[in-house]
Amino acid sequence: MQTFGQQLINGLSLGSIYALLALGYTMVYGIIKLINFAHGDIYMLGAFWGYFVINQLHFNFIWAMLSAMIFCALLGVVIEYFAYRPLRHSPRITALITAIGVSFLLENGMTYLFTANTRSFPQVIKTVTYHLGGLRISNIQLLILGTACLLMLLLELIIKRTKMGRAMRAVSVDPEAAQLVGININHTISFTFALGSAMAGAAGVLIGLYYNSIDPLMGMTPGIKAFVAAVIGGIGSVPGASVGGFLIGLLETGVQAIGLSAYKDAVVYFVLIVILLVLPAGIFGHKTKEKV
Repeated sequence: MQTFGQQLINGLSLGSIYALLALGYTMVYGIIKLINFAHGDIYMLGAFWGYFVINQLHFNFIWAMLSAMIFCALLGVVIEYFAYRPLRHSPRITALITAIGVSFLLENGMTYLFTANTRSFPQVIKTVTYHLGGLRISNIQLLILGTACLLMLLLELIIKRTKMGRAMRAVSVDPEAAQLVGININHTISFTFALGSAMAGAAGVLIGLYYNSIDPLMGMTPGIKAFVAAVIGGIGSVPGASVGGFLIGLLETGVQAIGLSAYKDAVVYFVLIVILLVLPAGIFGHKTKEKV
């Protein structure tokens, strides 16, 4: 039971990172039906921004995370404006290939500018480990889980209770009708990219604090796993993305706990296949009928 409880704590900490990333995927897909494969690299840039402001400007954790969220939000808006907006009425495969191209551009650009070497993330918070009934939980894990849950709650409030959130939901259902009632489609889509990218920036700082290492290619695998989490939860569903992220985190730590660390990625993709066979729309997804 102690082993189970310990892996549960570890899984929730890791899953909260995947959940924050998955939210960006699911919101963008829900609005413009685009799988933004550059999202994982925005997460990487958020980690590097946190690394820079802590080392050079001596920011504390809170200011580093907030500044990373602002930086990544602006970056997400710029990417949407220059890379995706001109292709909005193009075939989906064109936008998908562009997203992959943006991902490679960010990865190789950072590798060229800062080399591919792994860097130690500055530990602005001293690690304290608590022992509770045979379980070990650190203040970093509690901080990650608490911060992620707070951000997800704020996101839900923005979507449900604000004017822009209502506009996002309207555009996701029927963009043409939303435009007819006075909603600015471009502003709504840009706001969606800003929100999702801000979540990715926060996740980048949190994961740097958790693993104490960052590199220009760190966004590839977590980005794909977060996409898997969004699909499992039901892509387009914000609660589904959160639940999917936690499930992936728990699954990954569970596989590592039984000594199959080499297969942790394969197991995640296997579960994705099973979920899609049983629930094609995901756990929280809704089946939709398309007109012929």
